[in-house]
Amino acid sequence: MNPAVSAVTDRIVERSRPTRQAYLSLIERERDGWIGRPRLGCANLAHAYAGTPEDREAMTTRHEAMNIGLVTAYNDMLSAHAVYYRYPEQMKVWAREVGATAQVAGGVPAMCDGVTQGYAGMELSLFSRDTIALSTAVALSHGTFEGAALLGICDKIVPGLLMGALRFGHLPMILIPGGPMPSGLPNKAKAAVRERFAEGQATRDELLDAEIQAYHTQGTCTFYGTANTNQMMMEVMGLHMPGAAFVNPGTKLRQELTRAAVHRLAAIGVHGDDYRPLGVCVDEKAIVNAAVGLLATGGSTNHLLHLPAIARAAGIVIDWEDFDRLSAAVPTVARVYPNGSADVNAFEAAGGMPFVIRELIGAGYLHRDLMTVAGDDLAAYGERPVIEGEKLAWEPVAASGDESILRPADRPFAPDGGMRILQGNIGRACIKVSAVERERWVIEAPARVFADQLDVLAAFRNGELEQDVVVVVRFQGPRANGMPELHKLTPPLGVLQNRGFKVALVTDGRMSGASGKVPCAIHCSPEALGGGAIGLIRDGDLIRVDAEAGTLTALVDADEWAARTPAAAPPPASGMGRELFGLFRGLADEAEKGASAILAGAGL
Repeated sequence: MNPAVSAVTDRIVERSRPTRQAYLSLIERERDGWIGRPRLGCANLAHAYAGTPEDREAMTTRHEAMNIGLVTAYNDMLSAHAVYYRYPEQMKVWAREVGATAQVAGGVPAMCDGVTQGYAGMELSLFSRDTIALSTAVALSHGTFEGAALLGICDKIVPGLLMGALRFGHLPMILIPGGPMPSGLPNKAKAAVRERFAEGQATRDELLDAEIQAYHTQGTCTFYGTANTNQMMMEVMGLHMPGAAFVNPGTKLRQELTRAAVHRLAAIGVHGDDYRPLGVCVDEKAIVNAAVGLLATGGSTNHLLHLPAIARAAGIVIDWEDFDRLSAAVPTVARVYPNGSADVNAFEAAGGMPFVIRELIGAGYLHRDLMTVAGDDLAAYGERPVIEGEKLAWEPVAASGDESILRPADRPFAPDGGMRILQGNIGRACIKVSAVERERWVIEAPARVFADQLDVLAAFRNGELEQDVVVVVRFQGPRANGMPELHKLTPPLGVLQNRGFKVALVTDGRMSGASGKVPCAIHCSPEALGGGAIGLIRDGDLIRVDAEAGTLTALVDADEWAARTPAAAPPPASGMGRELFGLFRGLADEAEKGASAILAGAGL
């Protein structure tokens, strides 16, 4: 192993020892005391299977055969999840092929950040992850399943599914992706129309036409944002069937990978000789692999929240210092928009995740010795799935099909992973620099302070930001308003940068997985609500965002800084259901721990 990756792994193992042991004891106790079908009362069993009379006999008498719970995020408002419409009925047939049965255990919400960006609904987005985790727990609470298939793909859905499912970690589980939509309007062309619209040079009709050309059919969005980063992570953690991440919906290969996942679930249950419980699969090495994959491919900053939360659900503690140390050691081997011009379909065609995994294993950056759902060697994920005749098979991946998209680990795009931790008198924050030009890694400019992203947009339209500026948007943390993404700010800040100004964003909120060329110090912690130092900044303060040195500093006299009183928080917003999430906001912990209310409330 690379010595830095090995050292970080050891650091996480040692830090997590008591909580991980407590977790493993929990899932062992749950396995041994699991209610299960043989222990359920007759009335309980009758209730459980009244809705599936065609499988009732197998479900009530053949307890050695697995009954698979399907937890689905299907809806037809969200393109990535619309593909799941027919999956349950297909998966039931495939389960019967191997003597198993399957039922829809429950549904989880799957909201689309692309719809809510910049509007009030976005303030529910992060806490939808906790809601999904709770919904997953409810779905699996009936005690009638020996394993589960988790049908979800986008931003908060995969982390939420895992957070809930890991509390049932004695069960084997496989995540079932749906795949990316075929390529539409190139992402750079879409971004250019957005910037033209922000400048008043494109009409709403032109912008809508561009967006519809980009987001045109079922499947995930084709840029490398949070949804597609989720799928990358599931591959390097060994929780998919190998190579399943980026196969398009509606293809024979996509169908056969899902069929193979159902068959595999039936083979790795507690009654067989290849038992693979989720909570053992997701160990410290798997979590480190997810962080390495994130850094090596230039993935979404949202996972500096999601991965710590997933890890906590499995008794593992990972912090931003771990990411920072890994980023210094792990090379960038992929360029996918917004870190390059290619989309995920081009990435897949160039070699995709099999190429990335083979290269990173070969160079010692990924732990190979994992208990995956497919076996005990992650190298199986370095082969690509194909259809040979009518059957699914895997074959070795060749050299990169396009070195402008994928490069071998010994000739990377950059020697590091493009994520930095910033620390200073403003607090602790994250910055993603893999898509930022090197000359913009250090920005020093006067602050303009806002408490609402809509006020930033208004100031831009009024010409008030036509200068070197560090835009500070505070009271955007999890306890203030649910930590919304501020992706709507990307076009106007990009326009200001294009005009030659030095521009940066500092916020205790989130930025999208699609954030790109503007330097953004995000997840600033402690957040403004409760007295975080970001609340001390005033208009005109000189702010230095320095990704080279890893600092985030208000260049204000120390005595004056210490004497300042934090800005008053705006009153809690209501409407769009936000008031219903007051309990979540009140319990949420800091960003570095995952900004979760349910994990904090559970004492995890």
